[in-house]
Amino acid sequence: MESAPKHKVLDWLNDNFESIFLVIGLISIILFITWQVIYRYVITQFIERAGAAVWTEELSRYIFIWISYLAVSVAIRKRSSIRVDILYDKLPKRWQDISWIVVESLFFCLTAVIAWYGWGQIERLLRFPQLTTALRIPFLIPYLILPLGFGLMCLRLIQRLWAQVRVCGLKDSCIGFAIVVIICAPCFIFEYIPPLTALFGYFVVLCAIGVPIAICLGLSTLATIISADTLPIEYMAQISFTSIDNFPIMAIPFFIAAGVFMGAGGLSNRLLKLADEIVGGLYGGMGLTAIVTCMFFGAISGSGPATVAAIGALTIPAMVERGYDKYFSCALVAAAGCVGVMIPPSNPFVVYGVAAQVSIGDLFMGGIVPGILTGLVLMAYCYYYSRARNWRGQEKKRDMATFGHAFWDAKWALMVPVIVLGGIYGGIMTPTEAAAVSAFYGLIVGLFLYREMSFKGMCAACVEACETSSVIILLMAMATLFGNIMTLEDVPGTIARTILSVTNSKILVLLLINILLLIVGTFMEALAAIVILAPILLPVVTNVGVSPLHFGIIMVVNLAIGFITPPVGVNLFVASGVAKAKLQGIARMALPMIGLMLLVLLVCTYIPEIPLCLVRK
Repeated sequence: MESAPKHKVLDWLNDNFESIFLVIGLISIILFITWQVIYRYVITQFIERAGAAVWTEELSRYIFIWISYLAVSVAIRKRSSIRVDILYDKLPKRWQDISWIVVESLFFCLTAVIAWYGWGQIERLLRFPQLTTALRIPFLIPYLILPLGFGLMCLRLIQRLWAQVRVCGLKDSCIGFAIVVIICAPCFIFEYIPPLTALFGYFVVLCAIGVPIAICLGLSTLATIISADTLPIEYMAQISFTSIDNFPIMAIPFFIAAGVFMGAGGLSNRLLKLADEIVGGLYGGMGLTAIVTCMFFGAISGSGPATVAAIGALTIPAMVERGYDKYFSCALVAAAGCVGVMIPPSNPFVVYGVAAQVSIGDLFMGGIVPGILTGLVLMAYCYYYSRARNWRGQEKKRDMATFGHAFWDAKWALMVPVIVLGGIYGGIMTPTEAAAVSAFYGLIVGLFLYREMSFKGMCAACVEACETSSVIILLMAMATLFGNIMTLEDVPGTIARTILSVTNSKILVLLLINILLLIVGTFMEALAAIVILAPILLPVVTNVGVSPLHFGIIMVVNLAIGFITPPVGVNLFVASGVAKAKLQGIARMALPMIGLMLLVLLVCTYIPEIPLCLVRK
C-alpha cells in the first residue's frame, strides 16, 4: 500500500523535475535584473558610495545558462523544436515513427559528446581552480551545467527512445538504428573528408530527415571535427557554455516571459476591445480589429506564432460567426501575426543584434515603420475585400466615452511598449534590462492588477517561456560552433567575393539576397536562418554600402514573410490549428497578402530612409 504514494511522487518528479528549477530560476533572474535597475536609479541616490550591483548581472547570466539547458530537457519531452519537416510530412505513419528513432538517436549522440567533454571541463577546473569576477565563486559551479544539463538531456532522450521503440516494435526500431549507423559511418570509414563537404553535406542530410536545426548545426560541426580534424573536440563543450554567457541574449527569455505573463493575465481580451473601438465599425471591422490587436500584442510578445495563437483564438471564431470566410479569416490573422516580429520587442531583432553586433535598440526602432506599414497594407486589403462582400463590423455604440473606457481598461497592457522603447531609447536601460523590467511588470499586472493569473498559471507560464526560449538559445549555441568552422574555412569571404565578382550593383546584390532569403524562409524558421546566414551575407552587403543596421531590418522583414509561406509557415499552422481549417485553403487565401508584404519589403530595401527614419542619427 505504501508503494502507490511513492510511485506517485516519483512520477510527479519525473514530470516536473526541470520545471521546479525553471520557475525558480526565471523568477530569480527577472527580480535580479529589475533590482539592478532600481538600485542604479533609486538606491544610489540615497546611499553614498553604494557602489554598483555587479553581482546581479553575473549571477543572472549563470542562472540563465542553467535554466536554458535544463529547459531543453522539457522541450525534448514535448518534442518542441525548430526543424524542417517537409519530408517527414510526406512519409507514411510507419516511417514517421521510424524517423523519430533516427532523430532522437542522433540528438543523443550530440548531447552525450557535450556531456562527456563537459565533465572534462569540470576535471580541469578541479585541477586548476578559477573564480568568477564579481561573486568570486568557483567557475566549477556554473560549468557543472555541461555534464548535468546535457546528461539530463541524454536521460530524457533515452526515455523518448524507449517509448518510441515500444511504438515501432523491434524490427522497425532496428531499421531506425541502422539508418543512424549509416549516417555516422562516413566520419569513421574515411580517413579525411574536406571540412566544407562534411559541414554542409551533413547539415543538408540531417535537415532533410527532420533533425532539429540546432542539432543539425551541432552534429555537422561534430562530424567536421572528427573527419577533418579542424578543431579539438573539447571545444564543443567549451563553446556550448561561452557562446550563451552573454547578457544581451538574456533579453529573449525575458521578452517571451513578458508576452506569456500578459497573455495569461487577461491582456488579449482588453486589447481586442480597444481595437474594436478604433476600427470595429468599418467594413471588415472584425478583420481590422484582429490586425490592430495583433499589432498591439506584437508590441508585447515579440513572437509571430504567439500573436496568432493568442489573438486568433479570439478573433477567428468571431469573424466566422459574423459571416467571414473561414480561410480568409485564418490567412488574415496569420499575416497580421508577422507584424509581431517587426514591431519591437522582436526576438529575431535580438538574435540578429547579437549575431551581427548591432545595437538592439536601433534595430527595434528600425522595425516600427515596417511593422506599421505591413499592418496598414493588410488593413487596406481587408477593408476592400470585405466591402466587396458586404462584411460589416459589429453594430454597436462607439463614441469617445466607450473608446475612453476601453483605453483605460487596456492601459496596463499598453504600458509595456512604453517601458521597453522608452527605457532603451531614453538611455535608462539596456535592451536586456528593459526586457526584464517588462517581464516583471507583466507578472505584477497578471497577478495583482488584472488578477487573471493564478500561482499555478504563473508557474506554467514560466515553464512555457523557458521552454520556448531554450529552443532559440540552443540554436544560437550550436550556430556559434557551426559559424566558427565556416570562419576558419573563409566561407563568408568566399561567398562575398563570388557575388561581387558577378555584380557590384547595390540594387542587384540586394535583389539577389532578398530572393535567397525568401527561398530560405519557405523551408527554414526565421531565427535559424538569421543565425546561419547573417554572418555569411553581412560581408556582401557591407561591401556594396549597406549598413548592418539596415540589412538587419531587411532580413527580419523578409524572413517574417516566411511565417506565412508553406511548407514551413509557422503562423499558417497555428491559424489552421486554432480554426481546424485545411492548410491549403489558408495558404491560397494568403497569396495576395504575401504580395502586399513583398511591396513593403521592396520599399524597406531600396528606400532605407523609410525604415530608418526613427533611428537616432
